[in-house]
Amino acid sequence: MTYRFPLALALLGTSMPALAAPALSPYWTDHAVIQRGKPIAVEGRADPGERVSGSLGDESSEAVAGSDGYFTLKFKAHEASRSPLTLTVGNRQVRDLLVGDVWLCSGQSNMAFMVKQGLNAATEIASSADDGLRLLRVPDGSAVSPQARFSTPAQWAAAAPDTVRDFSAACYFMARELRATLGVPVGVINSSYGGSQIRVWLTPESGKALYGAEQMDMLRSFGSDELGTVARFAPTWENWYLQHSGGTAPWVKPDSLQWQPVPQISVWNEWKGSPLVESPIGTVWLRREVDLTPAQAKGGAKLSLGVIDEIDMTWVNGHPVGNTFGWDVERNYEVPARFLKPGRNEIIVAATNTWSTGGFTSPADKLSLTPAGGAAVPLADGWRYSKAPMKELPPRSPWDTNAGIGVRHNAMVAPLGHVALKGAAWYQGESDVDLPGYRDRMRELFAGWRKQFSSDMRMLVVQLANYGPVQLAPTNSGWADLREEQRQSVLADKNAELVTAIDIGERTDIHPANKQVLGHRLALAAQGIALPEPVNAMRDGENVRVRFAGVAGKLVAWSASSPLAFELCGDTQSTCRYAAARVDGASVLLADDGKPATRVRYAWADSPVVNAYDDKAMPLPGFELDIASR
Repeated sequence: MTYRFPLALALLGTSMPALAAPALSPYWTDHAVIQRGKPIAVEGRADPGERVSGSLGDESSEAVAGSDGYFTLKFKAHEASRSPLTLTVGNRQVRDLLVGDVWLCSGQSNMAFMVKQGLNAATEIASSADDGLRLLRVPDGSAVSPQARFSTPAQWAAAAPDTVRDFSAACYFMARELRATLGVPVGVINSSYGGSQIRVWLTPESGKALYGAEQMDMLRSFGSDELGTVARFAPTWENWYLQHSGGTAPWVKPDSLQWQPVPQISVWNEWKGSPLVESPIGTVWLRREVDLTPAQAKGGAKLSLGVIDEIDMTWVNGHPVGNTFGWDVERNYEVPARFLKPGRNEIIVAATNTWSTGGFTSPADKLSLTPAGGAAVPLADGWRYSKAPMKELPPRSPWDTNAGIGVRHNAMVAPLGHVALKGAAWYQGESDVDLPGYRDRMRELFAGWRKQFSSDMRMLVVQLANYGPVQLAPTNSGWADLREEQRQSVLADKNAELVTAIDIGERTDIHPANKQVLGHRLALAAQGIALPEPVNAMRDGENVRVRFAGVAGKLVAWSASSPLAFELCGDTQSTCRYAAARVDGASVLLADDGKPATRVRYAWADSPVVNAYDDKAMPLPGFELDIASR
């Protein structure tokens, strides 16, 4: 099947009742902004074969709906204008449309972070009214295939205290500065979700390119055959556990583990005396035995586990019945009769926590096994637990709402249609730290969005902010590795810019509140204004010279006589050491200490302390460079 677009893809193979009037894609609501200088495509659906007529201002267009009901009305490009337009399709009118620049803002919680949560929130919100700045907040959603509609209706709105308050802070502050600088209408679309890995935002084509047809088929089949698809995925999970645990298989041999009583149905952070109080991250086995009569076992049952924070893999008598991600999703799994037996039955749950609290978050009365046609068997007590031995986290299923393949794109980006966009601002990566292949996923993210929206979209990538423990000596850093992959992704792209946040984070808070400075930097990058970036590192007499481009004026070291956080390294981590550095115009000179040096690293830590800026207060990004010979 060719992926033409979500409207067509979502409707193929479904019965289509006759439509009273053509339905437009959800992008087209009152107060929307249209991208200037680009041909305009208005998509929707109607009865197959129906001739659809429309007008935008004084221009008319006509199309015939295809066999799937999909149609596109095409209009010529417009220049930016403050005079509102009206779109008429059939008997529907979409009013107060402006033409300007439109940006998509996406990523995880730091992009979702709202204006009301940030610095100086009350004043920023109170002064936010601007009819020329329009906002669209995409509702949260997840889907195994591209959708034609958002999970709930969404509406464009002009910036005002009641619309800005809950909008993405980074996105809003970027857009506000673009409005002030460019003097044209600006529309911004916030489609982001906390904790999401990058792969949930991939298009189906990108997902297939990276993960293959088998994984994509598994994703699609989950929507129609959940139990069968879980059975297809289970060997991947089980093989992972066998490899990392030394060969134990608790789902079929639970007595291979040492079990302790679960003290209460709650998050395990509250289990007094348990090591999980101090070490809540990882996978914990949960076990419950339940006795069934022949009558209870013969008709199948529904297993209800309430909410488990945040991932579970669940078996009944060794048979996989469910795999779900979600800190707010109740687990209700169908257990067929062939999985049950009269007498003792084993329920085994591998619960994985990646952040903060983990375990049961529902009241105990939410846990039960309900035989078909019979009364529920309570599972409020009698649970036992055992901590899994490994620190590694298990593989995530293709339908996982925060790590699946394209599931957020399908519900939160696909419905936007093929509207033209100026560009996208991307702030994500925290959830991909220590997961290999980020650069490939970035490449495919860019490719998919450009195919959907505009081939010349500008991509702005926020390099992760400083967060985590301080360091006293050079060390490996998953956050630094991720930042470098972000930088390399931008270098490989002809129309992308890296916007670092490495100096405006909080080492004790993964959600830094200073989004105004970030918005300013994003606005500069959106306009094509160069920001500092490393060019090369070369030996220069008794020094190693690191040259930078995009420097306004010269580099300076704030609050010190020299810049911090530069390292010289040989071929291994153990050879890395802090380097004595000094600024020299748009370069930094590192003193050659006579030890092996093949690389330069800067800000190579989860939460580095940096002080190198240019004359416009723009910082250097974190990076690693090979030292070239002259």
